[in-house]
Amino acid sequence: MSATIQGVMARAPVIPVLVIEDVRDAVPVAKALVAGGLCVLEVTLRTPAALEVIAEMCGVAGALVGAGTVLTARDLEAARLAGAQFIVSPGLTAPLAQAARAAEVPLLPGVATASDIMRGLDLGLDHFKFFPAEAAGGLRALKSLAAPFASVRFCPTGGITAQSAQEWLAHPCVLCVGGSWLVPPGAPDLAAIEARAKVANAYER
Repeated sequence: MSATIQGVMARAPVIPVLVIEDVRDAVPVAKALVAGGLCVLEVTLRTPAALEVIAEMCGVAGALVGAGTVLTARDLEAARLAGAQFIVSPGLTAPLAQAARAAEVPLLPGVATASDIMRGLDLGLDHFKFFPAEAAGGLRALKSLAAPFASVRFCPTGGITAQSAQEWLAHPCVLCVGGSWLVPPGAPDLAAIEARAKVANAYER
C-alpha cells in the first residue's frame, strides 16, 4: 500500500470535496487547489464525468486524488482503475471494507453513531469520516462520540464552512475536515479557488 488513510488525512487540514460536472475543469481546478497548498482532493462520484475527472487530476503534479461517494465494491474498483489513491464513503459496510483491504487502497468510511464506529473497529478501521457532520449533531455530538473512542480519529464532512472549520480542527480527535466551499458550483473562478485554498491550508490543528 503506497499510503495509509492516516497519512492521507495528515497531509492538509482541509480535503476539498469536489463535484465536477465538466472534465475540462479537472486539471485547472486541481492545479489551483495544489497551488493554494491543498494537495489531497476528493472527487465525488456524483457526476457522469467523475471517473474521467479523477484520471485527469491524477496527472497534476503534487495532487493526491481520491474518490468520494463510493457506495459499493463495484464503485471502489471503478475508482481505483481510474487512478483513485484513496476512497471515501458516506457509510460503512463489511463488503466495502473488505474490498478496500483486498485492493490495498486506503478507506475513509462515514460514521454517525457509536455503533457505526464499533462496527468499523471490528473491521480493523480507526479513522472515519464523521458524516453528515452538522446534521448529525455538529461538534458537540462529535465530542460526545470521541470520548469513549480515544484512539479514533475523524474527518468531519457535511455542512463545514470556512467560518466553522477552525473550531472543528481544534478538537484533538479531528485530523482534517472535508469542505465543499472551496470549489462552489458553477464555472470555476481559479483565482478565488486558490485564494480559498491558501486560507484553508493555514488553519491550525
